[in-house]
Amino acid sequence: MSNKGNIRNYSGPAAGWGALKSVTKSWLGSEKPLKNLRAMLKTNQNNGFDCPGCAWGESPENGMVKFCENGAKAVNWESTGRYVTPDFFAQHSVSQLSRQTDYWLEYQGRLTHPMRYDAASDHYLPVSWDDAFALVAKHLNNLESPHQAEFYTSGRASNEAAYLYQLFVRAFGTNNFPDCSNMCHEASGVGMKGSVGVGKGTVVFKDLEKADAIFVIGQNPGTNHPRMLEPLREAVHRGARVVCFNPLKERGLERFQHPQNPLEMLSNGSEPTNNAYFRPALGGDMAAIRGMAKFLLQWEREAQEKGEPAVFDHEFIKAHTSGVDAYLAEVDATPWEKIIEQSGLSKADIESAATIYRNADRVIMCWAMGVTQHRHSVPTVQEIANLQLLRGNVGKPGAGLSPVRGHSNVQGDRTVGIDEKAPKWLIDAIEKRFEFEAPRMPGHNTVQAIQAMEQGNAKVFIGLGGNFAQATPDTPRTHAALRQCELTVHVATKLNRSHLVTGKDALILPCLGRTEIDMQAEGQQGVTVEDTFSMVHISYGQLPPSSQFLRSEPAIVAGIAKATLGNRPIDWDYVIADYSRIRDLIADTIPGFTDFNEKLKNPGGFHLGNSAADRNWATDTGKANFMANILPKELVNEAVLERGDKPDLILQTLRSHDQYNTTLYGLDDRYRGVFGMREVVFANEADIRRLGYEPGDKVDMISLWDDGKERRVSGFTLVAYDMPEGQAAAYYPETNPLVPLESYGDRTFTPTSKFIAIKFEKAKADNRIATAAVG
Repeated sequence: MSNKGNIRNYSGPAAGWGALKSVTKSWLGSEKPLKNLRAMLKTNQNNGFDCPGCAWGESPENGMVKFCENGAKAVNWESTGRYVTPDFFAQHSVSQLSRQTDYWLEYQGRLTHPMRYDAASDHYLPVSWDDAFALVAKHLNNLESPHQAEFYTSGRASNEAAYLYQLFVRAFGTNNFPDCSNMCHEASGVGMKGSVGVGKGTVVFKDLEKADAIFVIGQNPGTNHPRMLEPLREAVHRGARVVCFNPLKERGLERFQHPQNPLEMLSNGSEPTNNAYFRPALGGDMAAIRGMAKFLLQWEREAQEKGEPAVFDHEFIKAHTSGVDAYLAEVDATPWEKIIEQSGLSKADIESAATIYRNADRVIMCWAMGVTQHRHSVPTVQEIANLQLLRGNVGKPGAGLSPVRGHSNVQGDRTVGIDEKAPKWLIDAIEKRFEFEAPRMPGHNTVQAIQAMEQGNAKVFIGLGGNFAQATPDTPRTHAALRQCELTVHVATKLNRSHLVTGKDALILPCLGRTEIDMQAEGQQGVTVEDTFSMVHISYGQLPPSSQFLRSEPAIVAGIAKATLGNRPIDWDYVIADYSRIRDLIADTIPGFTDFNEKLKNPGGFHLGNSAADRNWATDTGKANFMANILPKELVNEAVLERGDKPDLILQTLRSHDQYNTTLYGLDDRYRGVFGMREVVFANEADIRRLGYEPGDKVDMISLWDDGKERRVSGFTLVAYDMPEGQAAAYYPETNPLVPLESYGDRTFTPTSKFIAIKFEKAKADNRIATAAVG
């Protein structure tokens, strides 16, 4: 794959003509262009379907087009005219398929039939739905303990599917819910609950229109949430300040060409999406925010001395917060030398950011996995909250905290009960409504699930969507752990790597996609999702199912549950006949969903509400808490440093522009100038030459950890890129093998995928390609 690729500069803005060209290619390549065009025009529209891509919310106004480049790719990728049939599996053994790339596997098309792995022939063979459900039930009921099963959930599962899943699993007897949120925004939930009492963003879409400043920290919306670019551009246009903290110069955070603006498209113009761009060290965001707080404290004292207006919102602090004195003492005690060293920013840069913050009356802080995939991510999230609390920027229009979620319903799945550490109120509500004793002990998160499989303590793995084998860290260990299982089950729309990493028994259960019409006994059904702004809305598929043998995710969950438990604690067939019955159960047990079905009649759905946004603090103190965390002693694992190992660079994993999580829509990364290849590593040209290499050389990367195991990926092309010295970046899942399973965030178990200490070695086969510095 690499030998066919090339590196060249891309000078265009985000979106615009480049996006239209890419969408057209995706649309034509789907092999169902006319049907898919009609479907695309119903994306994110009332009585249409919610985009199967990211969780970014929508402006309440109707528009003819309400999808972005990545949303269009998601629709066309799901609604392809290519199919993976039983004949395909008859032609390809699992061993043969395992030698193909991840891109090739998904490109083959939609799964059409339930399939069971036959170890003797090394092929998947067709199986009936009844036999598949019976096989799952047999394995589950033969376990010595319910805790020997792991029940994974992808963030694309609907509220209805997720709610039935958690109900079934708790009735079965465990809280083993490893899910994709464990690997992304877990720190946001943990950190915010401690600070403001709720683990969700406190802002709604309209707040973006009222903010005086928007800080975008550790997030690349141009690739990961492209619909966010428009409100950022509009904020700059109306005079608000948009401030970016990101080590890499990302095109979407620089300038944006609106595809629906005819004048802009015809003139090939673009508009900026920021006023200030700061490039911290990896893991340095907490120190940078601490430095901003230190300047605010300095200016507050100067204002007091001069009798000038206060910098802090003392009225808010007194009425609504706890712990400010201890926090400010910690700010005072943090030396500037430590702040500058860890942040990677100059004192002047930090002062500039702090000045923008001080001069804005209403500030929104947005962040994503650049903040949450570090060892100290919870303190970093709480430091962001601390800064907002100093000036009362939580619970007023145009201000607040906004963790920007990834997959389209990762937030909703957690809301309706996918939580390995279930809160007491949830278990109480389930027991009261369904009259069974639910488990209360914490279950396994993603890392713990892999460890349990590895140790032989978990014997059944069921994945409701996703690509667990590739999305998780320490890839060879994860694969070996899955192969230890007696049974692996994957509910999926398309073939992926996880289906080839089988237990002794294995099933692929093909499901409807969100674009497809879901007909049940009482008519067409809709499913609901919750976006990053806590808006809940309903989706109705628009296209005929890709195969008559597909079943919906709720129906598959119900089928497994009925085969395993019988008709308890509910009549599974009854609720599947009409999903409004599932929503009634959600309304009975989950706060905020009263009159669920009635509220969905409102165009655009309804807001679940947010206690912190209303300045009701569901914390242990009954107030918003300032958290006096200290900066990390070291960002690199101390055991590695004590052993005398010094990394060449610190690596972060990231997505390409033709990618959503582990789904690869293509092999280009247009904005970063990479075309037709993925095994690349970006680094500053000075670092490349300092380490004895040239741009275009091929290297192996080895991560440094303290367990004596070698973690290596091979044959990556060095790309000189505009980024701070000391850093590197490369795509996942290709570099997930470098992330040690035990390298995770404190209190979160989230893999530290944005901070991996690495060394380079010259690749054994150095097939250099022509490259030029880009970025």
